[in-house]
Amino acid sequence: MVPRRCYRHIVRWPTVALPVCLPLWLLLVGCSDLRDFHRIWSGPRVGDAAPVKAGVPEASTAVLAIDDIDAHHMTGRLSVDGLMPEAAIASLPGAEADVLSGITFSGAPLRVYLAFAPVPDNHGEALVVVALYDELRVEVRLLRGGDAPIYGIYALRDVATADPAR
Repeated sequence: MVPRRCYRHIVRWPTVALPVCLPLWLLLVGCSDLRDFHRIWSGPRVGDAAPVKAGVPEASTAVLAIDDIDAHHMTGRLSVDGLMPEAAIASLPGAEADVLSGITFSGAPLRVYLAFAPVPDNHGEALVVVALYDELRVEVRLLRGGDAPIYGIYALRDVATADPAR
């Protein structure tokens, strides 16, 4: 027979622990491992409004090869048809050490990385925003201001599993 004092303690523990631990467990189970994004991604420019296709070719495709990735760093290679040949990119250490490492926006990306990529048009580099999503998809945004603005959004899918009919 369990002493009454122990019985009360046993009953209270699940009552307290379940509401606290269950949401944490569900969060951990639902998260993708960022290493799952270590592959080659490709996809078209999206968006029809003039401001979100400034300086990028209408029917261009971006290719992003993620070479190394973890919660605090990403390196890879990015190319965009008609805009920039393949160039090495790396997430910005300053942004990773700042509150910018937690940047998010509509669609709730798992993680967002900021980098710069050279654009060979003599107007400077473009800011690259790489957003990783839970359903194993990636969005890349290219931004640049000044005399030769760039704003392009690319919806990327895994090259190895992409449906050619799409």
